[in-house]
Amino acid sequence: MYMLDKAITGSRRYWSWMLFLLLLTAVGFGCYCWQLRDGLGITGMSRDVSWGIYVAQFTFFVGIAASAVMVVLPYYLHDVKQFGKITILGEFLAIAAVVMCMLFIFVDMGQPMRVLYVLLYPTLHSMMFWDMLALGGYLVLNAVISAVMLDCEYQHLPPPRWLRPVVLFSIPWAVSIHTVTAFLYNGLPGRSLWLTAILAPRFLASAFASGPALLILLCLLLRHFTTFDAGDEAIRKLGIIVAYAMSVNVFFLLLELFTALYSHVPEHSAPLRYLFFGLEGKHPLVPVMWLSVSMAAAALVALLVPALRKNRRILALASVLVFGSLWLEKGMSLIVAGFVPSPLNHVTVYTPTAPELAIVVGVWAIGAFILTVFYKIAISVRALD
Repeated sequence: MYMLDKAITGSRRYWSWMLFLLLLTAVGFGCYCWQLRDGLGITGMSRDVSWGIYVAQFTFFVGIAASAVMVVLPYYLHDVKQFGKITILGEFLAIAAVVMCMLFIFVDMGQPMRVLYVLLYPTLHSMMFWDMLALGGYLVLNAVISAVMLDCEYQHLPPPRWLRPVVLFSIPWAVSIHTVTAFLYNGLPGRSLWLTAILAPRFLASAFASGPALLILLCLLLRHFTTFDAGDEAIRKLGIIVAYAMSVNVFFLLLELFTALYSHVPEHSAPLRYLFFGLEGKHPLVPVMWLSVSMAAAALVALLVPALRKNRRILALASVLVFGSLWLEKGMSLIVAGFVPSPLNHVTVYTPTAPELAIVVGVWAIGAFILTVFYKIAISVRALD
């Protein structure tokens, strides 16, 4: 608690940013109160498409949270010293992402008090119960690890011995949170798009690309606006991780396309045809999906050519493309297309409404606010060294 004072001191630019985030949060909260009063009818969701951008964002940010393992694992298991400065940044990013995940589930429920039912009446065969348990446990693990690490830095003390087993335990736990999230979709046999054994590996590959890509951008922003410098070598190694993870993610997507489209099994091919070519004259996600593919292709060219990847500006652009591509594909299209066509073979178009988008932006603002506070504290502590 004695380090929180570092978050309430800053420049005019810092406070302008924080007030801007609070303004977005206030607008989002106002729209959520509207939704709470009038129900989910103010959103674009319907009987046929019952999960929309809220659940899509939840799925995407579970991956961002899980991606912290990509800096924790090399640093603690393989002694990659270059990641020493950014490990705490990855832990804080995971905390902010998990809080956002929980908020997206909260706003997705028409009656938010029903969240308590999962805790009061746990059902062991329910994937929602295990997902809540996994996310809650992961939040606690990252909070403990980051608090202890930061406190040791502040007091110029080595980390206690008991912390290392906790960190090592958090590595498989990080993998589990996105695996259980994939099982949420695998457990719905009427949704052929998600009924695939490689959904969990796809989720993990996309997470290990989008999370480090975001961390690269955050490190570059911190270098530009603050005195914190993660080091060129650490950023380059993150770029290599993004390159390999994105390659695997694209490979998995191609496997799905071949299996569904070459087999001509209608229930498996229809959702993908809806995504890439449209179905029954309705094609709202076709531009989104092809934009995602174009961004992924451009990012892969930049990441897989060492001369391009070592250029800081090109790496930053490639990271933006990776994050944007996976947000479009996983943070929107994958969830919506799982409901098209419906079990009755109806094609229902889903379009987020303005209040729905405002609530999403509000949750993003809360996550950015939490991350800014944590990073401000971490950078202030580092400046004391």
